[in-house]
Amino acid sequence: MDYIALDWRDLAVASLLVMANAGLSLWLKLGIERRLLIAALRSAVQLVLVGLVLTTLFRLSSPLWTGLAALVMILLAGREIMARQDRRFTGWWSYGLGTVCIMTAASVVTVFALTTQVRPDPWFDPRYALPMLGMILGSTMTGISLGLHSLTKGAIQGRQAIEAQLALGATRSEAMRPILREALRSALMPVINSMSATGIVALPGMMTGQILAGVEPVEAVKYQILIMFLIAGGTALGAVMAVLGGLRRLSDSRHRLRLDRLRAD
Repeated sequence: MDYIALDWRDLAVASLLVMANAGLSLWLKLGIERRLLIAALRSAVQLVLVGLVLTTLFRLSSPLWTGLAALVMILLAGREIMARQDRRFTGWWSYGLGTVCIMTAASVVTVFALTTQVRPDPWFDPRYALPMLGMILGSTMTGISLGLHSLTKGAIQGRQAIEAQLALGATRSEAMRPILREALRSALMPVINSMSATGIVALPGMMTGQILAGVEPVEAVKYQILIMFLIAGGTALGAVMAVLGGLRRLSDSRHRLRLDRLRAD
């Protein structure tokens, strides 16, 4: 495969666009120039470090180190899910619910793809396992975050209606069903919109990267379709688990609404 290699000067030239954005912020007094520059610097440093780590992992091709890298990615994704909540659960649930759900969903879908569709040798080859896991984690993390946010927000705003239905004899599942449905819609809508626009409005990053690296467009399309389906499956599985788990946490066995299990801040 032939591809055009980039050097650090090429990246420095591209960084002028970020500098221009910072200048625009100063001119219009938006007040985001510092955050913009820090975010750009942080992303560059993080990507360089990831590149060095992946180079080492690819050379080692060890199931132990690949598994440890995957675990770190999952734990960090769980922290991001927790950080994106306006009203977090109390105790271990604040971090544990999202982490367990994203670990289960992303692991199941990634192993499924590696053992049935891609089939590298060995099946845990980090060159395939870690990039696929990363793409699935990113979308699943967003879906779980949106689902839990919508669930807790809906429970707080609809407290009176939920408690009225519970008082009339409805079960917690029946009383919170509209909120459950809305939470799952919120979680899955980004994936649906992404699949709808892919290939018409936008060319996805993975497919574009493969084409730039010299892969035939048809082969790049096949991989992109596979990834989109895997992302959809992982997001749906993780969101359903998280929202159902959150619903159980927001109620008890006596079918009472338990908003006291959310932090006040």
